[in-house]
Amino acid sequence: MRKSEVLAAESVSCLNKALCHLKDIWEEIGIPEDQRLQRTNVVKNHIKTLLDMMIKEEESLRTRLISSIQTCRTEMEKLCLDLQLPVFEEESGISMLQQEKNIRTQVEALMKEKTQRMQQLKVLQDQDQDLCDILCCMPYGIAPNSVPSPEQLENFHQHIVNQNAEKARRYAEFTDLKKQIILYMQELDHIPETSFEKDVVCEDEDSFCLSRDNITSLKLLVCQLEERKAENEATCEAHREKIQQLWDRLQVPQEEREAFNEHMVSSRRRNLEALQAEVQRLEELKLLNIRNVTDAIRSEIAVLWEKCFLSTDQRQAFAPYFSEDFTEELLTLHDAEIQRLKQHYEDHKELFDGVHQWEESWRLFLELEKKATDPTRFTNRGGNLLKEEKQRSELHKSLPKLEKKLKAQIDVWEGEQAREFLVNGQKFLQYVEEQWELHRIEKEKEKQERHLKKSKQTEEDMLYGTAVRTPTKRRFLATPTSNKSRKGPAPRTPVGGKPPHPRLQGCNKENEAQLKGTPLSGALLTPASPQRNFSITSVASTYSEFVRDLVNTESVQSSETCPRPLTPRSSTTS
Repeated sequence: MRKSEVLAAESVSCLNKALCHLKDIWEEIGIPEDQRLQRTNVVKNHIKTLLDMMIKEEESLRTRLISSIQTCRTEMEKLCLDLQLPVFEEESGISMLQQEKNIRTQVEALMKEKTQRMQQLKVLQDQDQDLCDILCCMPYGIAPNSVPSPEQLENFHQHIVNQNAEKARRYAEFTDLKKQIILYMQELDHIPETSFEKDVVCEDEDSFCLSRDNITSLKLLVCQLEERKAENEATCEAHREKIQQLWDRLQVPQEEREAFNEHMVSSRRRNLEALQAEVQRLEELKLLNIRNVTDAIRSEIAVLWEKCFLSTDQRQAFAPYFSEDFTEELLTLHDAEIQRLKQHYEDHKELFDGVHQWEESWRLFLELEKKATDPTRFTNRGGNLLKEEKQRSELHKSLPKLEKKLKAQIDVWEGEQAREFLVNGQKFLQYVEEQWELHRIEKEKEKQERHLKKSKQTEEDMLYGTAVRTPTKRRFLATPTSNKSRKGPAPRTPVGGKPPHPRLQGCNKENEAQLKGTPLSGALLTPASPQRNFSITSVASTYSEFVRDLVNTESVQSSETCPRPLTPRSSTTS
């Protein structure tokens, strides 16, 4: 017999012994037959659940193996296709575990081969990219994401060798042209100005782009230097016209203009730099003035946005508001927008003011509602309690009236405008309904919490006896009890606590028999007479408690994913 079969037989034997042991304990305790059957059923279901869980785990392992085999087989076929290799032939007549291991090993080997080829390709691509940056040419024609063959890698390597030879030839031509350019600049007393000239004269030779276009540009630069003087004069003249225009717009004083007359005549290099600096200064001054005016208008626009309840999308629709390019055109757009918003607010001022009034009334109403539930409100001595209650009642009546009025105004507005009236991107009446619904839900939640707290106190009173509560000064607010009803001696409670409140009678029907007979286990009550017969429930607890103890033990021994058995709660009898 196999070891697994022996272990299975031992498991069955242990289960039988445990059930017999439980049966002996139940008989010794005196648990009725029907409850023993129920407890046995719980044990059976618990063991069945554990076995089902183990079977499920092993089936999951088998499923994972099958899935892994399929995944590895698919991956292997793809790798063979990418590497242009024949498909691996699987061995037949082997176990599922061995089959999964063989395929996975083959996949790992193919993946290693692919990784090596891709690494070689990456090195060649990096070298090719460097050469392309210097020579300004197109990269080598190979797909970057495909796995190259050994022949493709060899051809790519030969291409890199040819590109290095071309780089050396162009570099020699570049150095010769650079010497000529530096010589001409020295003769013309010319300082490199353009980025291209700076790259040629000032930058490192190794970083210069040796493209065919750049070599051609180097040859043309000599001719361009001859025409540079005329170009400088044209540039200076353009700056002078710009400066004159800005002086007039900014109303620059005459004395400042006269101090700059020297640069308004000559066109030498220092004159050009001074003209450029003056243009920049005047542009910044113009920008500063426009910014200040535009920012002031934007502040007014933001206020109008709030007063007109515009949503974020409606605000962002005015794109110039977010522009940082402060120009005269931008200022004009802001002027037109603020005029439009002002007119829009004035046309519908009554409606907007009504919405503001509703929001303020709603805020005050919520504050008063919150104060109404505050227990400390009864300590008021200044008459504020009555005033707040009256104000809350008035708001409760006025808010629906205001909402009805706003609805009529909104209907008219939407009819005239042929679009929906939105408040911060939402229909106002829908927003009002949501606020009332949230308020109702909150009130219901508070009511349920009070009811839960009261039920919990009732439970404690029934278990441990009603605690003696110190009467408060507000007891005089209740209707006085006639002294005539207290002439006779008051009936005494057989136990140490107060009798249960009349509203609590009938609760906990499951233990009603115990309340009439023996006290609950653990309750602080006067011990019963020795002659009184205890029920089987008070000794052996209830079937529900047995299930709960078994579940608590099971939760420690089993995993967190083990499902808890569902057993219906039933009342026990003596």
